[in-house]
Amino acid sequence: MQTLPFQPDPGGTDGASDSLVDIAAQLLHLLKLKSPKLFLHSNQVANYAVSIAAKMRLPREEIERIRVAALLHDIGHLTVPNAILAKVPYLSARELTVYRYHCNAGGCMLENIPSCLDLIPYIRYHHERFDGKGYPKRLKGVNIPLGARIIAVANYYDRFINPCTQNWSKTKEEAVRELLNHSSTSFDSEVIRAFIDALG
Repeated sequence: MQTLPFQPDPGGTDGASDSLVDIAAQLLHLLKLKSPKLFLHSNQVANYAVSIAAKMRLPREEIERIRVAALLHDIGHLTVPNAILAKVPYLSARELTVYRYHCNAGGCMLENIPSCLDLIPYIRYHHERFDGKGYPKRLKGVNIPLGARIIAVANYYDRFINPCTQNWSKTKEEAVRELLNHSSTSFDSEVIRAFIDALG
């Protein structure tokens, strides 16, 4: 699956869409200054999330909403000190609390931007788990917004399975097996199935 850098959606021609694209581009520029790896990760997660949403036959407007939210899902990392980011996943209890706040921080950063309001639940809840053991609100099942459930799977794949990120490779069969192992516990089984189909 090819990874493409963030580009404005050619279908977005109205002022609100242009505003959202401009805002997303500016925030992504800040994220790239913070960490080129986070910037690459954000673009890859967006590509995977769009593939999942398309497989689930969601409306085009919703796919675009998920795409931009996926691009910005880690924007809250701008508030996390580099020293903590460098230690992930080996964090103390205090550092873990600071790190986990990035979900709420990302949502808070967008609260006063009208064109971004629909993205906030997807960004804020992308670390919730389908079994209710995630954060920040311990939401469970379909109480987690679908966009957040999709981003969660794409985020996990890119961080822990995708060889482009981790410099080690897994076979397609290993990747599929690992995704299925988290079905209905960490992630929505319907979203996982759509992603497996998207992987071809």
